[in-house]
Amino acid sequence: MKVATLFALGRVVATPGAFQDFGPALIAELLQRHLTGDWGDLDAHDFEANNQALRTGERLLSAYETPAGRCWIITEATDDTGTRRSTCVLRPQDY
Repeated sequence: MKVATLFALGRVVATPGAFQDFGPALIAELLQRHLTGDWGDLDAHDFEANNQALRTGERLLSAYETPAGRCWIITEATDDTGTRRSTCVLRPQDY
């Protein structure tokens, strides 16, 4: 079953620490959640900011608690053409 995504990720990168700690399978799972608007473990303010960002093109942030530690996924704001150019998977300590 294919799930509808809410936006494009652009180029996806991961920090070396995130790739080592989470691995490709978990990263793929978390990216799918991010793409469908499951923002993970965010407070109400950040959750609503993401929902607003879907309409305005601002940056999107998801945060997930995993057995390997906390994972952040950041998709950059849209550029002048309305395109989101990149998404980064990282650990908070990599920021």
